[in-house]
Amino acid sequence: QVQLVESGGGLVQAGGSLRLSCAASGRAFNIYTMGWFRQAPGKERDFVAAISWSGSGTRYAGSVEGRFTISRDNAKNTVYLQMNSLKPEDTAVYYCAGQPLLNWYNSTYRSLTAYNYWGQGTQVTVSS
Repeated sequence: QVQLVESGGGLVQAGGSLRLSCAASGRAFNIYTMGWFRQAPGKERDFVAAISWSGSGTRYAGSVEGRFTISRDNAKNTVYLQMNSLKPEDTAVYYCAGQPLLNWYNSTYRSLTAYNYWGQGTQVTVSS
């Protein structure tokens, strides 16, 4: 079992950058597929990015492809989301999620229900 704590959110102007971090406590972080999701006010929680347990595989939502980068440091039990060229429509609460031994090859990493472990969320606000 793992506990996840996000940090790094805040207020930024359009075109700016933020880096979110998700620190995991517990065992065997290095077998967890990790994902980032976001939820804007009045909307559903949506997939943003995911990274395989080894870090060799990454996937992105089309809306963030080329602007966001997910990475992980298994030695530090931490996953990151580097967000560049931020837009007002990126404003949301960002959640970190993790699931051990998630099948990387059937795209379940895009699904909310694939993850049993979630952080509390961190607010990202992008002003125009």
